[in-house]
Amino acid sequence: MSSSTPATRTVALSHVLADEGFRLFFPLAALHAALWPFLWIALWSFDLPLARDVPPSLWHMQEMIVGSWGAALIGFLTTAVPEWTGTARLRGRALWLLAASWGLARIVGFLASEQLLIVAALADLSWLLALILYLCQISIQRRTDRLVAFIIWLAALAVATVAARAGMFMGDFGFSRNASLASGHIFLGLLGLALARITVPVTNHVLDPREETAPYRPHPGRQNLAPGLVALAIAGDCFGLSPAVSGYLWIAAGAGFLDRVAECFVGREAFRAEIAVLAGASALSGLGLLTVGASRLGASWGEAPGVHIALMGGLGLAVLAVLSIAGRFHTGQGLGLNWPTKAAFIMVIVGTTLRAMPEMGLLPLPPGPLHLLASCFWALAFIAWLYDYWPSLSRLQTDEPTC
Repeated sequence: MSSSTPATRTVALSHVLADEGFRLFFPLAALHAALWPFLWIALWSFDLPLARDVPPSLWHMQEMIVGSWGAALIGFLTTAVPEWTGTARLRGRALWLLAASWGLARIVGFLASEQLLIVAALADLSWLLALILYLCQISIQRRTDRLVAFIIWLAALAVATVAARAGMFMGDFGFSRNASLASGHIFLGLLGLALARITVPVTNHVLDPREETAPYRPHPGRQNLAPGLVALAIAGDCFGLSPAVSGYLWIAAGAGFLDRVAECFVGREAFRAEIAVLAGASALSGLGLLTVGASRLGASWGEAPGVHIALMGGLGLAVLAVLSIAGRFHTGQGLGLNWPTKAAFIMVIVGTTLRAMPEMGLLPLPPGPLHLLASCFWALAFIAWLYDYWPSLSRLQTDEPTC
């Protein structure tokens, strides 16, 4: 005899994780971001198991930029693009193949195996090309140009990633470092595109939870200002402009991100964690690029602090924001962040401050081994996020009638 009471059937974890991109790649991004720098500093003291000729710092740059942020990018695009275009999402084998390609390069980076550099380069290129082809296919299928900007930035990221690996393979470490930095700046361009598309629906949902109106409408001419200025500054570096000229270009790019902060002032709701963290990501990205520009114009600090403020603070906070907001929306929870996630935002800011400010002479060096305290705050931030979200990410339940 049938019962009208629904029973809950728990789906196997492997099926849950492969059901949608964010379920698989958001935890991978959090784990990689938490563990890689902490192990590099605390366990290996800035060395790596199989490192020989290639400086471990180059492996570090590649793994944080292409590894941690790459996983977040895969999860974001494979989740957001179907929603934007009304197409079927990637599931099952397609997601596992992307994860295998991404993970193979991460294993090589974890060991710093110079003999497998080509393997790592091909693995990273594989998932990047797969994303590009996926977006091209959707664009043709839907006859839309909404994804063209993402395709262009992904293509630039693929070129920069291959160039960085080539520099490592040929022993031209200066070229490799510049290409890795370009990869980080390209991610800032992608961040600008993503923020332009995320901020509007999030802000409108905060202002009108019933979504009956759209009270927030940003200035359309400035939505892509930040990524456009980042692209101009990257081009300036590629063409070898003078430090003074390129410095002003990076200051302009930083100002473009700060302009996005101004658009977050929507009254008292601007203090809601969901809006504040998006504003904070733009603010740190902008301040970091301003700091880089100032260093090229003769400031007393080098470029490293600015790079860390932008790529560690700005991108780190942005990735956590995307993981948090998308994670709640796509698990049916709606907005309203829990305290572990809010604490994670604060820990990213503290970790970035401890990493960058002492090098600028604005704070004394913290006690203990160099940068260890900063890496602890950084790791705890992503572990706190994973602690908060794993229960909802790892369970996909369906209601079925019992017999």
